[in-house]
Amino acid sequence: MKNITIRKIEEKDFGALIILFKEFAKFEKLPEKMINTEQQMQIEKDYVNGFVALSESNKIVGFVTFFFAYYTWTGKSIFMDDLYVKSNFRGNGIGSKLMKSVIEYAKLESCNKLRWQVSKWNKDAIDFYENLGATIDTIEINCDLSLK
Repeated sequence: MKNITIRKIEEKDFGALIILFKEFAKFEKLPEKMINTEQQMQIEKDYVNGFVALSESNKIVGFVTFFFAYYTWTGKSIFMDDLYVKSNFRGNGIGSKLMKSVIEYAKLESCNKLRWQVSKWNKDAIDFYENLGATIDTIEINCDLSLK
């Protein structure tokens, strides 16, 4: 699959992205956690950062979302929230292209680190990230406080 285009997320993508977010939540075995909506994305559009992967037919087949963070030990960084490629498009290098886009963007923005999480059960993703040279940290545990 050579004709995949990667570009920044645009407002016109929000509807298609919500569908993919739900698909991703189901893949992660947490569909009840997906409470985002297209309307919420419109309201919060200034905080939506990422890239989409477009197929030859101009359909969104993958995405990566991220935000800027500041870590006391390393400074300005990017936290990659989610990376997802539709199941029937996996194995074509789309995830690598999305990762490369985030890495290039982080470097362009003079970030010192790129950080993300991976589910312990997702061996394919762990292997993918390790093949990129990532270090998988088993020390820290997520802490979430729901505000809604």
